[in-house]
Amino acid sequence: MDGAWSAAAVRRAEAQLMAKLPPGTLMQRAAAGLAAECASILKARRATRTDRAGVYGATVTVLAGPGDNGGDALFAAARLARRGARVFAVPVMGERVHPVAAAALTRAGGRLVAQSPKHCDLLLDGVLGIGGRPGLPGRAIDQLAWIDADTIVAVDVPSGVDVDTGAVPASAVTADVTVAFGSRKPCHVLGRAALLTGRLVLIDIGLGPHLDPHPAVRVASESDLAAWWHRPGPDDDKYTRGVVGVAAGSERYPGAAVLATSGALAGPAGYVRYAGTAADYVRRAHPEVVCTPTVKEAGRVQAWLAGPGFGTDEAALGELRSALVSPAPVVLDADALTLIGEFPSVLSQREAPVILTPHDREYERLYGSPPSEDRGAAAAALAKRLNCTVLLKGHHTVVAGSDGAVWANPTGRPQLATAGSGDVLAGFMASLLASGMDAVRAAVAAAFLHGRAGGIAAAHHRTVTASDVARALPGAVGAVLGAARGSARS
Repeated sequence: MDGAWSAAAVRRAEAQLMAKLPPGTLMQRAAAGLAAECASILKARRATRTDRAGVYGATVTVLAGPGDNGGDALFAAARLARRGARVFAVPVMGERVHPVAAAALTRAGGRLVAQSPKHCDLLLDGVLGIGGRPGLPGRAIDQLAWIDADTIVAVDVPSGVDVDTGAVPASAVTADVTVAFGSRKPCHVLGRAALLTGRLVLIDIGLGPHLDPHPAVRVASESDLAAWWHRPGPDDDKYTRGVVGVAAGSERYPGAAVLATSGALAGPAGYVRYAGTAADYVRRAHPEVVCTPTVKEAGRVQAWLAGPGFGTDEAALGELRSALVSPAPVVLDADALTLIGEFPSVLSQREAPVILTPHDREYERLYGSPPSEDRGAAAAALAKRLNCTVLLKGHHTVVAGSDGAVWANPTGRPQLATAGSGDVLAGFMASLLASGMDAVRAAVAAAFLHGRAGGIAAAHHRTVTASDVARALPGAVGAVLGAARGSARS
């Protein structure tokens, strides 16, 4: 497991590490890593221009604040200047800049200027670091509007974002690349700030041993998923691998049943049962699925999915109640969330695990108000109130357990915002539950692999449909588990 640490936790770790190092060492480590990444970007972006390649001759602009973040940027820019880059640094808070770093830049041939050139190959955002408040100073806003940069690189965090929540309540930098030092911060993986982060590059500056073992936000890795995954053994059969029940679809929305069962079949469970009125459609698409008219008639099930496309009438409410009476864990999605919002008492006596999968409008129906910009806190609040696991959908999906732990999914992509994609996700999640995975891990793993499947589908299709995502899921599972095994062997 990886994670993202709060600004306070990072500052504590930095203080512990700096106490063991000569003065300035940590900043030089950060600057060296930042300069190396900038050099790599310049080489890649300028490789097609035969007249100018690499760092030499490139124009680099630095927007420099007065703190350590600005110092990191200026020291990195000095390294680029020594390699032949034309560097212009603009102080954005009066004339205040990191004095030692500014002196290093001028010695290397860089210039402190009041106005940057209009165009640059690379813009370094060194305005605000993890101690900065949300929003940008006016001079930084003016410079960003003026400069035409091929690539914008944020130093540690995009300036202007709320580091600990990922909220962006005011003006902020939109980076192509963010070079982070020592660890992720919550803004890299949560809320609108995650969209402004661009590609994230982590630089090891030796902070790891000093970080709190419990990050503010947890981030799953391929090795985590491999460790959680139930692999069938020689003594397993279709029942011991897990039986997943799918209560979805209707005469009006039969596709929801097909997509949800597609997701369930892509998971580790050995047996899929469908309960509902779209059985003919499911049989045609998936002859291996056993179909029954109702939840009560489905028989042995280790986990249920209820909700996608099955309506909100009395019959649907009855099916929801039947699924919740079962001692098996349950994924509640789509129409089931609407029913829970109207009849919250159906969850009151529930003891077995429940996963809720709301988007923002469904969250509002369940909680009474929309999720705040602090999406981690919003998911955790709903999870605590309803004693459930909550998967709050969005461009960066968040999973929260009732114990307050928050996970951010690192694999989301815009192509997944398509009709039926959530049905596939919910079915896949229920399959993970049926295999024996606990609720939080099932939600985290499902979001991770669903995102990877979206990436595979996007590589093969100009536009991505939910069916494309469902077909890509087995390949995503194989790729992630295979990569984790290869990493373990090496």
